[in-house]
Amino acid sequence: MQAVIYYIALPFLYLISLLPFWLMYRVSDLFFVIMYYVLGYRKKVVMENLRNSFPEKTEAELKKICVDFYRYLCDLFLETFKTLTVSKKTMLTRCKMNEDAQKLFDSYYAQQKSVIIVMGHFGNWEWAGTVFDNSKHQLYVLYHQLSNAYFNKLIIKMRTRLGTKLIEMKSTLRDMVTNRKDITATAFIADQTPFPENAYWTNFLNQDTPVFTGTEKIAQKFNYPVVYVSIKRWKRGRYEIFAELLFDNPKETTEGQISEAHTRRLEKDIIQQPEIWLWSHRRWKYKRKNN
Repeated sequence: MQAVIYYIALPFLYLISLLPFWLMYRVSDLFFVIMYYVLGYRKKVVMENLRNSFPEKTEAELKKICVDFYRYLCDLFLETFKTLTVSKKTMLTRCKMNEDAQKLFDSYYAQQKSVIIVMGHFGNWEWAGTVFDNSKHQLYVLYHQLSNAYFNKLIIKMRTRLGTKLIEMKSTLRDMVTNRKDITATAFIADQTPFPENAYWTNFLNQDTPVFTGTEKIAQKFNYPVVYVSIKRWKRGRYEIFAELLFDNPKETTEGQISEAHTRRLEKDIIQQPEIWLWSHRRWKYKRKNN
């Protein structure tokens, strides 16, 4: 069944990737109508997340963010599959590295230092990976293997065809040890939902929230500088990558300090541009256990 679904979907995905951008976004507009008004995909989850995150906002304000989010989600979905065929030259006209961010990474490369990138599901993280290859560091991105082996291979192809390399999450430590001889930038998307017993707990968007500690532990183990990366969307199909140094010497940090810092930085981005964060994710499905 996995193969059947894959081979039925594959021609349509390639067709989407070959569409000119103006037409692709018209298709996205149609998808929005279907996803929001017809299917109502996870609307209850999205609205619950928004109400809990922004209790000071009116229902009208929350609904506008919700609508804007679904419009963006449809764009993001089609933009992701655009990476099947898009050229590097075209990508660099649509998603660029901010000058100060480039200087930050170049500075560490000049020192022959690998870095850890921490980010969230904010903006088009897929496009950011395709243009980071323009930097001197070799980019590695952590990923979860998909249950459908066919689509998993397709996603790997999309993410690596322009130079990015991948590390499966379960082999993070082993692969990073293997890669120590190279000057690398390893990207952790840190706003996924960990099991509560292994998490660092903090208040995030007005809610008790578990945070993965893996980013912090890996940074401390290798003592790689921790850089927060943000992908801002200026207009439809146009992005800019910003970077901010959080910790130059992670071994000197205390427990929870790195996790708290990157969580606060992501929260600031979401408050500024809430519609481009992944609100359909069940980020708060776990509750903190009382001690």
